[in-house]
Amino acid sequence: MAANNWYVITGASCSGKTTVVSALQKKGYTVVHETARVCIDQGLEEGLTIEEIRGDERAFQERVLAMKIDTEKNLDNQEMVFLDRAIPDTCAYNKLYSAPDQGVLRSALQRCAYKKIFILDQLPYALDYARTETKEQQDRLHQLLEEAYRRLNFEIVKVPVLSLKERVEFVLNNV
Repeated sequence: MAANNWYVITGASCSGKTTVVSALQKKGYTVVHETARVCIDQGLEEGLTIEEIRGDERAFQERVLAMKIDTEKNLDNQEMVFLDRAIPDTCAYNKLYSAPDQGVLRSALQRCAYKKIFILDQLPYALDYARTETKEQQDRLHQLLEEAYRRLNFEIVKVPVLSLKERVEFVLNNV
C-alpha cells in the first residue's frame, strides 16, 4: 500500500460526516465529499428519482465504488485530505444489502491506504432526500463500517457526539 496523508471520516447515516467534512473544508483543508451523494445528485439532475437511482442497490454500489476508485486514484499522496467515506465503506454497504463483493472491490482494497479512520458516533436518526436506510439499517451499518476497517487493520479513532466545533477539534487533535 502506498503511503499517503489521507484521513477518512465515516460512520452510519446521520452521524454528521458531511457536516464535519464541510467544516474542515471551511477551515481550508482539502476534502472529498461523499461519493454516493455525488452519484445521487447527478442522477437527480438527469431527472431520475431516488427510487430509480437506488432501485438496484448492487448496481448503485458498483457506480459509487467506481467513482471512489477514480477519485482516490487522482488524489495527491502527500496532501492532507479528509474523505467523507472511502473505498472500504463499500464492504459494509455490500454486507448491509447482501450484495457480493466485486473483484473490483477486492483489488481496490489491496491498494487503499489511509493514515487514520475517524468513525463518528451516531446522531439522532433523520431522513433526507438521499437516505434510504431505516433506523435499523443505520445501526447495523455503524457496526459493519467499524468491522470493515478493523478487518483491514486501519487505525480507528471513535469520535463521540459533541458540538460541531468540538468534533472538528477532536479530529484535528487526533491526526
